Amino acid sequence: MKRNSCVKVIRIIARLNIGGPAIHVVNLNAGLDPTRFKSLLVSGTENPGEGSMLDYALSQGVQPIVIPEIVGEATFKPRDVKALAKLYRLIRQERPQIVHTHTAKAGSLGRLAARLAGVPIVVHTYHGHVLHGYYSPLKTWLLRRMEQALARLTDCIVAVSEQVKRDLVTYGVAPPEKITIIPLGFELEPFLSCETHRGELHREFGLSDDTRLVGIVGRIFPIKNHRLFLNAAAQVAAREPAARFVIVGDGVLRPEMERHARALAIADRVIFTGWRRDLPRIYADLDVLVVSSDNEGTPVSAIEAMASGCPVVATHVGGLPDLIAEGETGHLVPPRDPEALADAILRLLQNPDAAARMGQTARAVAKERFTLRRLLADTENLYQQLLAQKAISI
Repeated sequence: MKRNSCVKVIRIIARLNIGGPAIHVVNLNAGLDPTRFKSLLVSGTENPGEGSMLDYALSQGVQPIVIPEIVGEATFKPRDVKALAKLYRLIRQERPQIVHTHTAKAGSLGRLAARLAGVPIVVHTYHGHVLHGYYSPLKTWLLRRMEQALARLTDCIVAVSEQVKRDLVTYGVAPPEKITIIPLGFELEPFLSCETHRGELHREFGLSDDTRLVGIVGRIFPIKNHRLFLNAAAQVAAREPAARFVIVGDGVLRPEMERHARALAIADRVIFTGWRRDLPRIYADLDVLVVSSDNEGTPVSAIEAMASGCPVVATHVGGLPDLIAEGETGHLVPPRDPEALADAILRLLQNPDAAARMGQTARAVAKERFTLRRLLADTENLYQQLLAQKAISI
């Protein structure tokens, strides 16, 4: 390959649903140095209720190549064979030096297609994983075996946190020397300066200035455990009359969660907003951001809240202990424990000065660790190292 020519990267993700992985891949495709890297983004189709970030991709100048047969499900169906064939033909046509896959289904189909097509460098990022907490023991065992096989087709595995790396090693997916940690990175300025929106959410929903807002942001999906959030909300509501609860997002479980709020007799204190793109306005008025998940990689909502100066109460799962420093940037509680979650929320609501100090510490941490500039530099450095190992010059 001639020196000073661009390296072509094909990035593959199962779907551009609303969430961190979609933002991540769009930012990488849009932000990598165009004099050194030419990036193509390939995606599948979203599942019902997930929302789409296609408009965000287009706003960043990224026009994804859509292969409809790529569907983010932990099952294998005849359409997967068609998706594999389409990926193989695309890769053979484009002849990239690097194929970089994100999310499980894209990781399986994309890595296999890349190796069949003779791509020199194959990279896969785990934004989290489905190796525990999602499926039955048998299906989980099969998924772990599959990921172990796919790791042998991969030159480098990227984990978004120390905990995700530890999990991958523990489950035998790959040895630690094959796994590189690159934390997430985002354009944080709108959140760092969100104070300009203070009070707007209160006014939108007709709330008094002294109303305390506790929020959760993300897909209303089983692993996010909104039921736990609502169960804790009921306990907080009984002890903090000024508290209201904001659920930002949508998903297949929304009707069930609306019924659950009614059953808990707190429906009049819970606001379901649906998907929102004005998230700095949301975080500007939240007193506490909750992550109630049963499993997580590094949740984007927690990073956004931290950058906004909003303390986080989160379950002690996945990559959250790498993100939240107990008592410094928020609180960590045991998973599936509504009493512990409610107590942690109330500690922040009832101690506003301490909560404000936590929020400012969290903002400084987010600004230092999770910028888009750092993500782009880390990714470019990784690519350079892999290209050097394969004696591919740029």
